[in-house]
Amino acid sequence: MSILDQLLNAIPSPDEPVREVVIGAHWTAVASRHCGLASTLPEPHPHTGPSVKDAGGLIEKTTKQLMNLAFSPALMEAAVGLATLNSVVNVDMDRCTETNAFEILAARGMGKNMGIIGHFPFVPRLKEIARTLWVIEQHPREDDLSPDRAPAVLPRCHVVGITGTSLINHTLDGLLKFCRSDAFVMLLGPTTPLTPLLFECGIDALSGSKVVDEEKVLRYVKEGCTFRQLHHAGVMLLTMVK
Repeated sequence: MSILDQLLNAIPSPDEPVREVVIGAHWTAVASRHCGLASTLPEPHPHTGPSVKDAGGLIEKTTKQLMNLAFSPALMEAAVGLATLNSVVNVDMDRCTETNAFEILAARGMGKNMGIIGHFPFVPRLKEIARTLWVIEQHPREDDLSPDRAPAVLPRCHVVGITGTSLINHTLDGLLKFCRSDAFVMLLGPTTPLTPLLFECGIDALSGSKVVDEEKVLRYVKEGCTFRQLHHAGVMLLTMVK
């Protein structure tokens, strides 16, 4: 059973009404029980068909129906599915701290081999403290490696940070298989579901987000904000450790 299957099967009472669905330039937001976020990923071939088949009718669906979009090969639909999943997760604040993902990765990875899936803004700082840092990126830049290098690189890493968007493009299960059994693995980014269920899948820490000002966040997402802008619009950055 895939990680997505496990997550969707474990969410209690998922069949709830949806209040809002917003697919912005950078972020997707769904408001139901709470407001959930996920990255908006561009389609590699945008003119081959509709990115969201039921666009215009999503708000008429239930959370259960929208969460099933997480399995879609269409990246925008999958983002709606993950944002919906995040909108029904009841985050246990007692298990969370307002700790930045960089701080934990830096503390765990000092002087060690590290692998980061996704080119995060803190990559240059990690390069200064890691013994070796490999960055694997779908769209490589600078010294990034392409995804096909993951099988060779990840088994050499003592600390691994994986972008939560790996749930959207369905690569997370495969990436975890390449991680060594004693590696410290973090799933990070606003797409990351803050649920301890992921600790049962080989992940040691989660760094995600919680919307605390829904109205403001929805407005910012509609207007094409970046995450740095969104962070100042009513989003808490939270970390949960196994």
